[in-house]
Amino acid sequence: MQLDFEPGPLLKNINSPADLKKLSIEQLPQVCKELRQYIVDVVSVHGGHFGASLGVVELTVAIHYVFDTPTDQLVWDVGHQAYGHKILTGRRDNFYTNRKYKGVAPFPKRAESIFDTFGVGHSSTSISAALGMAEASRIKGETKKQHIAVIGDGAMTAGLAFEGLNNAGTSKANLIVVLNDNNMSIDPNVGALKDYLTDITTSHTYNKLRNDAWHLLGKINKITGVQDLASKLEHSVKTLLLNGSNIFESLKFRYFGPTDGHDVIRMVKILEDLKDIPGPKLFHIKTIKGKGYKLAEEDQTKWHAPGLFDKVTGEIYKTPNPQPKPPKYQDVFGHTLVELAKANPKIVGITPAMPSGSSMNIMMREIPERAFDVGIAEQHAVTFSAGLATQGLIPFCNIYSSFMQRAYDQVIHDVCIQNLHVVLCMDRGGLVGADGPTHHGSFDFAFMRCLPNMIVSAPMNEEELRNLMFTATQEGIGPFSIRYPRGEGVMIDWKTPLKNIPIGKGQKICDGDDIAILSIGHIGNFVVKATKMLNDTEVYPAHYDMRFVKPLDSEILHEVFGKHKNIITVEDGCVEGGFGSAILEWMAENNYQANVVRIGIPDEFIEHGEPMELYKECNMHPEGIAQKVREVLGVKAVANPFTF
Repeated sequence: MQLDFEPGPLLKNINSPADLKKLSIEQLPQVCKELRQYIVDVVSVHGGHFGASLGVVELTVAIHYVFDTPTDQLVWDVGHQAYGHKILTGRRDNFYTNRKYKGVAPFPKRAESIFDTFGVGHSSTSISAALGMAEASRIKGETKKQHIAVIGDGAMTAGLAFEGLNNAGTSKANLIVVLNDNNMSIDPNVGALKDYLTDITTSHTYNKLRNDAWHLLGKINKITGVQDLASKLEHSVKTLLLNGSNIFESLKFRYFGPTDGHDVIRMVKILEDLKDIPGPKLFHIKTIKGKGYKLAEEDQTKWHAPGLFDKVTGEIYKTPNPQPKPPKYQDVFGHTLVELAKANPKIVGITPAMPSGSSMNIMMREIPERAFDVGIAEQHAVTFSAGLATQGLIPFCNIYSSFMQRAYDQVIHDVCIQNLHVVLCMDRGGLVGADGPTHHGSFDFAFMRCLPNMIVSAPMNEEELRNLMFTATQEGIGPFSIRYPRGEGVMIDWKTPLKNIPIGKGQKICDGDDIAILSIGHIGNFVVKATKMLNDTEVYPAHYDMRFVKPLDSEILHEVFGKHKNIITVEDGCVEGGFGSAILEWMAENNYQANVVRIGIPDEFIEHGEPMELYKECNMHPEGIAQKVREVLGVKAVANPFTF
C-alpha cells in the first residue's frame, strides 16, 4: 500500500530501540516531534485511539532510550497509549493497519512482538504483571534485569493496582512503576486519589526544592553504608514538604517526582539514576493527554478516539447520510434512564469511569445528585450498587460486558446471594469490532445464566431496551441483567411508550413451517434479513425473539419443539454455555428430540476488525445464517443479490 505520509528523517531510520540508542540525547526532542507527528498523520487517516499516545511520546522515547528492551521488561497498562511504542519497535511501516482486520493489534499483544511483554486491554494490570516478571527474574538470578510498569492515574483507582503496589512494596523486586498522571481516563478522573495527586503536583515548596534534593540524595545514596540515612532523609523531606505521609512511600515504594513528562532529556537522566537504585520505585510524571495537538489537549474526552479527521482543521469526518439514523443503544439507555428516574425517585445510576461511553453523563447532567461515577473500579461499582439496593433504591449499574468480568465475584456474592434489586446494564455485548478480544462481550450470557436469582435478558431493538429497563424497575424483582451491543440500533422512531414485559416472555417475529430460528438480542435483526433472503428462495423459517435467556419462555419452546424437528439458535455470544446451550438443556429436561444447531461466537478468541468482518468470520452475518438454514434443510443455495 502506498502511504500518504512519511516518517521524519530521524524516525524513518528507527526500526528498533537499538537504532534509537545510536542518537545523541540532544536529538531526542526531535525524535519526539517526529513520532508525535507520525501518530497524528496515521490516526487521522486510519483511525484509532489518539490522545493517550500523544501524551506519552516523551516517556516512550525515554524508556526505550534508557532501558535494554525487550530484555528489560516494559509493561503498558490498558495499552491505549502504546502507539509510539509500537512504532519504535518495528511496526512503523505497517502501523496504518492498526485495529484493522488481520492488521496490527489495537493493544500490546505478546504474539505480535517480543517487545510486547504482556497482553493488555483492561486497566490496572501492569503493576501485578511487572512484579511477577521481576520476581521471576530474581528466582532465575537475573539481577540486572529491569522491570517497568507504566500506569495512568485513572487506572490507579482500581483495586488491582493497589493490590499490586501492596505486594510489591514488601518485596525486593527490581521494579519501577511510572505513574502517568494526566487527570484523565477517558472522561476526567474522579475521587480522592485524583485530589491527592493534585496536591502533590501543586505543592510549590516541594517543587521548588525537589531538584536540589534529588541531586543531593542521589549522591548520598551511592555512598556505601549510608543508604538507610538517605532513605530516612528523603522520606522526612518529602513528608515535611507535602504536609503529610506520602501514600506510595507508606506502601514502601521509593517515590520520585512529580516531573514534567514532556521533558524527554530530564526523564532520560532520571531513569538512568533510577536504574541504580534497588527495590521498588514509583516515578510520578505529569503529562497532558493529547499533547502537541491543540484540539486534543482542549477536549480530551472527545479526542480519546475521534475516528477519522482532518489533521489540519481538526474536522472530524462524519459519514454522510441524508436519511435519519437510528440512535446508539447507549444513548437510548441514557435517555430512558433519565425518563425512568424522573418518574421514580428510587432510581440511581452508577458507572465505573465510563459516563460518556455508557451515556450515564445524560443523567449526571440532569439529575447529578443521583448519578455516580466511581472511577475505574468495577468491583466497587457492583458492591456499591448492592449497598444502595439494601436501602430500597433501584441502582442501574452500567458496565461494559467485557468489564463486567472483573466484577463477577461481587455479582455472585453481593448481589445474587442476597437477591438484591440491582439492574446490571451491560453495554458492548457481543463482537465490538476494532478493540478486539479484550473488549468483545462474548461471555455474559454464559456467566450470568448460571447464577441463581439472576434474570438474563437482551433486547432485539431500542423499544425492547426501553421496555426491559422499565420492567426491571418493578417491585419484587431481584438481580436483573440487560445486555445490548455497541453502536446503532434499528429504529428511528424509538421513543415509544414504556410497557412492562412479562419476565421470561418472548415473541414470535414470523411464522413458518420449514425450520425454527430462535434468536436472542440485537442479532435477531440479522435473522430477519436472513429470513427475507430465504423467503425469496421459497424457504420459510419461523423466527422467535426470545428476549430472555433466563428464565426461558417455555410456552414458546413447547410450541417450537412440538412442531419442528430442525431448530437453529442464534446469539452474539459464546456458543459454549450460552443461549443455545440453554435451549439444549431445556430440550433434554422436557424430553424432546430435535436437530438443534447453534450459531454464535465459536470457542476461540476472535481478533479485531470491523464488526461485519467478524460476524462473517463467525458465519453469524445474515448470509451465513441463511446458508446454515439451507445446510440443515439440505437446500441448495441460489444466487441472491442481498450482499454484505
